[in-house]
Amino acid sequence: MNYFQGAPLFQLYGEQDSWPLAEMLHCETIASRSRLHDWHIRPHHHAGLYQILYLHKGRAIVGLDGAQHVLQGPAALEIPQAFVHGFEFDARCTGHVITITHALLTRLAEQLGPAATPPSEPVIHRFSQQDHGRCLHEACTQLHLQYGAHQPFRDALIQAWLTLLYTRLRSSPAEGTRQRQTQRGLQHYIRFVNLLEQAHCQHHMVAWYAPQLGLSTTHLTLVTRAHADKTPLQMIHARLALAASRRLVYTTLSISEIADALGFSEPAHFTRFFRKTAGVSPRNFRLNIVQ
Repeated sequence: MNYFQGAPLFQLYGEQDSWPLAEMLHCETIASRSRLHDWHIRPHHHAGLYQILYLHKGRAIVGLDGAQHVLQGPAALEIPQAFVHGFEFDARCTGHVITITHALLTRLAEQLGPAATPPSEPVIHRFSQQDHGRCLHEACTQLHLQYGAHQPFRDALIQAWLTLLYTRLRSSPAEGTRQRQTQRGLQHYIRFVNLLEQAHCQHHMVAWYAPQLGLSTTHLTLVTRAHADKTPLQMIHARLALAASRRLVYTTLSISEIADALGFSEPAHFTRFFRKTAGVSPRNFRLNIVQ
């Protein structure tokens, strides 16, 4: 329990099909972030995000829900949402980390068919010395290149390299990782997060979500506190505030239009909610971002 309580929850922007594809994923080299933290990434987890670590060269110790695994490049690791993970990299490690929103992952898997169903637990891929993961290395390198560029057909190129990367992972030998004893609680948490993704604009209370999941409100509270260190109501409010902040940053919709899109009966109700959650009015939030 303490392991999860100490793991912060990170989330990136990007959720809807109408958004630019590049905003639905994040791609960076291992070194770009890890060397800022002395090559040590503390245990954390993500909501609504799937992550791929491709280790091209070097050695990494991966912590997954308290268990440690040693990776030697070339290797890859897939981490579904909600799994606590941390890394200890050798200073000479090279490779990439790709983070994908749940919406983009779902859309990609649906396009590719049943064989492309995302894993429900972390998966490790170890590549032979003959293979060296050349195809994955090329796909990650090109994906990172296109992600950082602003050239014609950027989204199409990102889609192409991401599709190649994901299909190669689905067809590569894989090994599962030992699941923790609280796996049932994790599944309840993932189901709640998925339901919240679908219904956050409908302003349901905890008493609606819990029965949908076959849980009592008390049980759901225990689950979210264990895996996110938040109550269900805090997660509901945070998800709605996140949707609001995305629209304030990435669209030119008026405050009234955003309030209506998010299911608020009056713009004033939306403004009060956002100010209470974010500590600033929607208008000032948008002005601060623009500045």
